[in-house]
Formats: sequence, structure tokens, C-alpha cells
Amino acid sequence: MSDFQDLIFELGTEELPPVALKKLSAALEKAFIAGLDEAGLQHGEAIPYAAPRRLALLVKDCATRQPDRKIEKRGPAVQAAFDAEGNPSRAAEGFARSCGVTVDQLQRLKTDKGEWLMYQVEEKGRPAAELLPQIAENALNRLPIPKRMRWGSSDAQFVRPVHWLLFKQGDAIIPCHLLDVDAGTSSHGHRFHHPAALTITTPDSYAHVLESQGKVIAHFETRRNNIQAQVEKVAEALGGRADIDADLLDEVTALNEWPVAITGSFEEKYLAVPPEALILTMKKNQKYFPLFDAEGRLMNHFITIANIDSPKPEVISEGNERVIRPRLADAMFFWEQDGKHKLEDHVESLKTVVFQKDLGSMYDKSLRVADLAAWIAQQTGADPRLAQRAGMLSRCDLMTHMVGEFADMQGVMGRYQALRDGEPEALALALEEFYLPRYSGDRLPRTPAGIALSLAEKIDTLCGIFGIGMKPTGDKDPFALRRAALGALRIIREHSLTLDIRELLDHAVSALQDRISEKDTLDAVYAFLMERLKVLLADEGVPGPLFESVSAVRPRSIPDLDARIRAVQSFLQLPEAEALAAANKRIRNILRKAGEPLPGEVDEQLLHDPAEKSLFHQLQTMQVQVAPLLAKGDYQSALKALAGLRATVDRFFDDVMVMAEEEGLRCNRLALLKQLSALFLRVADISRLQQ
Repeated sequence: MSDFQDLIFELGTEELPPVALKKLSAALEKAFIAGLDEAGLQHGEAIPYAAPRRLALLVKDCATRQPDRKIEKRGPAVQAAFDAEGNPSRAAEGFARSCGVTVDQLQRLKTDKGEWLMYQVEEKGRPAAELLPQIAENALNRLPIPKRMRWGSSDAQFVRPVHWLLFKQGDAIIPCHLLDVDAGTSSHGHRFHHPAALTITTPDSYAHVLESQGKVIAHFETRRNNIQAQVEKVAEALGGRADIDADLLDEVTALNEWPVAITGSFEEKYLAVPPEALILTMKKNQKYFPLFDAEGRLMNHFITIANIDSPKPEVISEGNERVIRPRLADAMFFWEQDGKHKLEDHVESLKTVVFQKDLGSMYDKSLRVADLAAWIAQQTGADPRLAQRAGMLSRCDLMTHMVGEFADMQGVMGRYQALRDGEPEALALALEEFYLPRYSGDRLPRTPAGIALSLAEKIDTLCGIFGIGMKPTGDKDPFALRRAALGALRIIREHSLTLDIRELLDHAVSALQDRISEKDTLDAVYAFLMERLKVLLADEGVPGPLFESVSAVRPRSIPDLDARIRAVQSFLQLPEAEALAAANKRIRNILRKAGEPLPGEVDEQLLHDPAEKSLFHQLQTMQVQVAPLLAKGDYQSALKALAGLRATVDRFFDDVMVMAEEEGLRCNRLALLKQLSALFLRVADISRLQQ
């Protein structure tokens, strides 16, 4: 028997949950390999396999036993192990007993810190066959299974009933009993094509035997690529292009062991329905791949994946067509019924739907969002009237039959219905963009009205929920306020909206005054937004102290804050930066400890020392120099100019006693430092850069 042999582990089950298959496979591989590493069993490449009725792992060149190893146990110090006559102490005897030897059999270990009793023994490595059952059991127990099930009279628990266990290293079975089944040398093929057992003679033949004899493509990625290639080939033959959604492709791959692409079609009349509804039905309900023509229009064809190589594929095709036809008919019925009413006809019915018991109905929220969207539009150069109307109609599609049946059509249905009502295209697009971004990385609204509407919705929700004391805590965020905050920040930043954030929040809070109870709502929401922005910028490489130095001066807008951050980043590259940051921190500490009212202006007549006179005159010059730079937001040039103060500031602290005994002199010098600090604070609090 060689020292290294291939290892195969396969657990055969009932059909596993398709959306969880990849995660289960990855978790099994990670936990199993971790077990091998922990046991000291060296190994080569690991290849995971995952199919509807199996989870498997092939480990190449796995050690057949642990290596021998030396174990050292350190006992008491020699000084404490023997008395003055050299007799062993209780500590020495106790340590010897724990090692199974006598005191005279112990060795000594000399270190820089003294001499110690030591016991050294060589432990023989255990065979892999003795270790692998526990490694496999631990790996299975660690799988991310929310709720395990029992089956039959067994006490075993797993995500699905288990039917067989293949566990071999080289030619030998790894003897074990897991999840109420004994390990063997057999796997099973396709449920219909080859339901009988398949003998796996060697671990490396596993995938080949399953595919060539059992009609099972066990490797997930291989099967996925096979499906994609088939779908693309069939789509090309039909003169179209398939919509191969990655998540759908994964799910279909997890549903099939022996995939075969089958085409189907439906009546062209259904193409009159908004294509999003048809696509949603095909992909979400039926797991079909929709087809599009060269112009990007939906075709009346689809591709499904059968888990069987049927001699009569047309029968499968007809069955799928029969299944989807009623769904498409329902979609057409709802579309036609909704066409009998305009969006504005649903405004009154919004009064019957509660948004949140303290914040009122969907109608109340629509009023607030409409007003806020109009205000934002006015600030950003968009059409306030258009934004106002879009806000009032934004939730009306929720009352349609189409959205009632296809919840994912919210927003999309609003756009289609608005166009059917004869509303301006800009308004129709805004109704769809109202929900954007829906998740991290999603696209942003692009139209002026859509930007105003989406931002207004998120800000009203933040202010309203914070205002009734239901801000997120820990993992609890039932109103998805973190997502709303990040969405709002992305809209403002990526569209460079120069909105005064506090003014925006004040407008939203004012509209909620009769409904909210928290008095510090504006400050709380502002702090929440800044904390989210800090996280967002940290992902872009902006350190926390740098962000805090800028946010401390409360920039009026997010683009202004971004500009200040870039300026401070540039300032930090200057040789004067560290000294000036330290000086500002020193100034802040001095002013805080002074604890006395300071004059608003520096009295030049009270300046005696040449160093303080020099600082005063340079400050006067610098204020004139940087004023126009600050006015146009050129913070980078302003900080670069202020860096020229370093030598003068250093000399001031070297030569001048700030806390002079004479009160007038002391207050005047403190006022001078306050003036210096205020000049830097017009960009950022650089004292916070010093940790």
C-alpha cells in the first residue's frame, strides 16, 4: 500500500434544494479539507462534485496515515522540582505520573529563562482509515442547513433523506456508518436512465463512470457549461439570443443531472403584454430561458432543460407549453383589466393601505414624497411639477392587478401604465426609477425626475422611521434603512448633487412634524448617513481619521465633503502635514483646557514677542490668500498654501508662553491660536489626523 492514494467521498440523497446546492458543496469541501489539514493528512487537489442527488469530493493523493510526531511536555522548573537534598517535590512526581514515567526518566530543557523538567515521546501516526469517518461526520455536521429533517424510523438528520454512502481510499472502503447508512463501493446513476448501482473501482474513475454509464454529469461547473452551450446553440438555431441569467443558470444546473435543451413556444398575441411580465413568468416560475431577436425584442419561444434524454422531446415541449400558457393568459388578462383605469384613478385607494401605523397610509407618504421630490427637483434644476406628479403616482401601480400577481413588476408596471395613460415619458421613467437602487451595486436612477423621486422616497423613509424611534439596532433593520441610506448616498455622490444635506433633512422632518416623536430626528438621521458614508468611503480606501477630520466641519453637501477629502489626502503627502496636524491638535487641547471666554479679535497692541507678531501678520496675509480659493471650493490649493505656516507656527510654540500669567496677554494669545485653528477648520479639522 502506497503512502498516498486518491480518496472519494459521496453522499447520495433525495433531490437536494437547488438554490442551496452550490453553497452545500462549497461548505462540504471547506470543512472536509480543514479536517484533513487538522489531522495532519497531507493531500493534493480537491475536486467537489454536486448534482441533484449527490454531494461528493475527490481528494487527490491523500496520505494513508498521519506522520509520526514528537510530543514535548514541559513540567515544573527544576528549581521547584527538587528540594535542597535533591529529592523530587510533589510537583515533579505529579508531572511524572501524568506522563506515565518516573522522575528519573524525565529530561531537562534549558532556556534563557531557566531549566525545566520535560518529557518527550514519539507518537505514531494513526491510519487515515481510522480518522476519515470522524472528519466526514464533522464536515457534514457543519453544513449550513437551517433545518434538518428525519426520515422513516431513523434518528439521522440531514437536509434530505440519505440513501447511499460511497467512501473509498484507493481500493479500500473506509469503514463507517454515517447518517444511518454504511459506507460501500457503489454509487447510483440517473434516476431513470440508470437507477441501478454503479461500482466505483477507483476514486479517480468516479466522474467518468457516472457520466459514461450512469448518465450523470457530476461536476457542477461542467454541467453548467454544458447547459449554457446547449442553450446558446438552440437559440442560434431559432434565430435568437437567449437570456442566460447567471442565477437561473445555477438553479437549472442544480435541478438536472443529465441536461437536455428543449424548445417551446407560445402564441404571438401574448407579446402584447409587457415583456417583463412574460420574462418574469418564464424565469421565476418555470425556469425557462427567454429568447430575444436581433433587435432585442422578446420572441414567442423559450428553452427549457429536461433532466432526461427522451426519444420524444416534442412530448416534453408540448407539456411545457401547456403549463406556461395559462400563466401567460393570466398576465394578458391582468394587463387588459388594468388598462381600463388610469394610474391616477388609484390615488384614493392608497388611503386604505397603511404604510406604518404612526406614519400614516400610502397616500400620506405619497403626499410627503411628492412635496420633497418637487423641492429636490427645484434645487437640482429638474422640473418640480413633473417630480410632484410623479411622487403622487409613484405607488399607484401597487394597486394594479398586474403588480398584485407579479410583485416584481412594481415600478415597471408604473412606467407602462403611465405611457398607456398618455403621461410624459420622463414621468413614466421616473416611476420605474423610483425603486432604484434596489440592492448593492444596482443601477441608479438617471432621469432628473427619477433622481429626485428616488432620493425623496429614501429620505422620507429614513426621517419617518427614525422619528418614531425605530432606528436599526444590531442585525434588526425591518425597514431596510441601511439600504435606503446607502442608496441615497450613492445617488447624491454619483450624480454630484450639491444639496445641503441638513436642509434636505430639515425639509423632510418638517413634513413629518405631526407624526414623529423623537426631537433629535434630524441630527440622528444626519449621523446615520455620515456613518454609512464613512463605511462606503472606507471601502474606497479612505481611513476613518481622515473622514472624521472632514465630517467634523459638517460640509454642506456630499460633493463638497468628497472635495475636502481629496484635498486632505493631497495635504497628507506634504512634508509639513504631520507637524501642522500635531500643532492643531495641541491648539485644540490648549483651547479646551483654557476654560475662559476669548476675545473675538486679536489685539495687535498686545503682541510683544516677535514670534507671535510674525504669526499674526502671516495669518492676516494667509486669510486674504486663501479666501478666494475657499470660495470656489479649491480646498487642495488652500491647504497647500496653509502648509506655508509650518515654520512660523513651530517658532511660535518654541518662543512664546501661551498661558502667560497676565490675563490680557494670555487671552490675546489664545485668540491668536483660535484664529489659526479656525483658518484650517474652513477645510477640515486636521487635528483629528493625529492619533
